Amino acid sequence: MSDALRLTKMYRTAAEEAFPSKIRILIGDKEISLEKVYSLRYGDNPGYPAAIFAKTPPFKELKTGKHGLSKTNFEDIYRAHLLLRNFSRRACAYMKHLNPSGVSVAQVDDIPLKQIIAEAREADSQAAFGATVGVNGRVDVEAAQELIRTYIECVAAHSFDESALSVFSGKKDLRVVQMAPLVNMTEFDLSFYPEGFATISAPYRSRIKNKSDVTIVTKRSPTEKEYDDLLFSWTVCAHVRSNAIVLGKNSCTLGIGTGQQDRVTAARLAVQKPVEMGRKERLIGAVAASDGFLPFRDTVDLLAKYGIAAIIQPGGSVRDQEVIDACDEYGVAMAFTGERCFSHF
Repeated sequence: MSDALRLTKMYRTAAEEAFPSKIRILIGDKEISLEKVYSLRYGDNPGYPAAIFAKTPPFKELKTGKHGLSKTNFEDIYRAHLLLRNFSRRACAYMKHLNPSGVSVAQVDDIPLKQIIAEAREADSQAAFGATVGVNGRVDVEAAQELIRTYIECVAAHSFDESALSVFSGKKDLRVVQMAPLVNMTEFDLSFYPEGFATISAPYRSRIKNKSDVTIVTKRSPTEKEYDDLLFSWTVCAHVRSNAIVLGKNSCTLGIGTGQQDRVTAARLAVQKPVEMGRKERLIGAVAASDGFLPFRDTVDLLAKYGIAAIIQPGGSVRDQEVIDACDEYGVAMAFTGERCFSHF
């Protein structure tokens, strides 16, 4: 076998696992008992076994491919639906490496799902290649046809029409998953480390639900449309690896800067994709969300240069006034949330 064929096969070969059928976790006087419900193809990388444990199976695999889901596939599905459960209207998230590359939410109830899917994909069509796609509703045949226009690894939704499943049947490697709505079972996050220790923490629950939950600190207040986009972008930003900047307009992401060690670089990456794809004009009148405070005015200077009209951020920097003054210079509205939404998954 040639090296090229061997490497290709590696990504399709399931790693044999021998994990126990049950695990029990005792926290204080509370015992959590979980059963093995799915043997994953492999963990973060080929050759490393992995499995899912749960009280009840969190999903049903309606169509398999590539010898099943990998750990990254499952975590993308999980994080997509963790994000999508925040929206009452139809919504779609394209996920890559646990981060959304594009998210779109219907602005009115009668928008077809296929349009929402197309908007989420085209928010970053380059990153959407090979994505896992989450949908917070029922996938019909038109939505299925839209989904397979480009290569995707998995699609996970609450339900599927039979005609949609027929569309997917022609895609050998595509995995189709029926995902139950996520329900909180505990009030803590538990992480184990192979070196023999663990952390327990309270999960983040944003209190930012409507415009009355934020404080406007600039001379100009956001318009009603900007308020809607600020709240949408803040919700998405809470599900992006820090440091994160999310640009949004019309309940759809335009650019996402993720996982940077400094904030202005996250902002630069967020504007880079739409500019490179010839969509610079779409940034005019868009909004930005930052998961942490802006330590300097440089992020405002950059975003205003591209026409960003409003910004939502926690506030709390020693240079808040400098940042607010920069917004006032450009006529940019700014909202403080009074809470941070860092995510270091």
